[in-house]
Amino acid sequence: MSLARPPARPGPFRLAFLGTPAAAVPPLRALVAAGHDVALVVSRADARRRRGGAPEPSPVKAAALDLGIPVTERVDDVIAAGVDLAVVVAFGRLVKRHVLEAVPMVNVHFSLLPRWRGAAPVERAVLAGDDVTGVCVMGLEEGLDTGPVYGRVEVPIGPEETAAELRARLVEAGTGLLVRLLAEGLPEPEPQSGEPTYAAKVEPGELCLDWSRPAAELHRVVRVGGAWTTFGGARLKVHRALVDPGRADLPPGVLDGTAVGTGDGVLRLVEVQAEGRPARPAEEWARGARPAPGTCLGG
Repeated sequence: MSLARPPARPGPFRLAFLGTPAAAVPPLRALVAAGHDVALVVSRADARRRRGGAPEPSPVKAAALDLGIPVTERVDDVIAAGVDLAVVVAFGRLVKRHVLEAVPMVNVHFSLLPRWRGAAPVERAVLAGDDVTGVCVMGLEEGLDTGPVYGRVEVPIGPEETAAELRARLVEAGTGLLVRLLAEGLPEPEPQSGEPTYAAKVEPGELCLDWSRPAAELHRVVRVGGAWTTFGGARLKVHRALVDPGRADLPPGVLDGTAVGTGDGVLRLVEVQAEGRPARPAEEWARGARPAPGTCLGG
């Protein structure tokens, strides 16, 4: 059996919505505000999101309950919901073929497909040093982000922009694109063209700052979020940093004030967080830490 095709007419539609994290909340709320009847939300099970805390609903589940929309964890429940179309945004689970055969589905993906198919398209675009990324609304297939594209929007990446800041702009752009396409009626989709690249989930080890690497690469790691090194045997998170074009005189890892030598150039720390302490300006941290001359980070 072939996959179900989305209706060609303009909306509003009776919809199901599949999503989990905070990035999927604005599209859900925008669909409701645009007059679509969101009959069912599918989201991940409640989970502990704070140490020692009770299980909490996902951001999408919490928003759905606030909007008075029934919520389920079972994707198969979409089949019996009697919807025209299902919208998928950052759901985090694959949808099986028998569901795709019964219900047409479109997916909002935060990249310019086929570049960065997969789980971490925003982070991989930043790590790769891409100048431009974007959002695609595509038909959902069994393959990983292989579906045909109904519409896309390009979004430039700022040279100092963090992944969180970029994601917020992509969510805004993608929400607008999704609402517009459903209001106008989905056009004939275009197959993806070009060489695919894959956006694997960023592992914690990738966020450890290897000071033998060039400053420009380390700067991109910091912009992804969660970057860390060590100082005096304790972990030091690096929340903000800048490439210092005026210096090239420090060996890799050597700390001079807030400047750190790398394999090519110098990275200047802007905001850091020592273990058990709040984040603070790097200059303030350095005054308190008083590193001895020649101290190395990451040693």
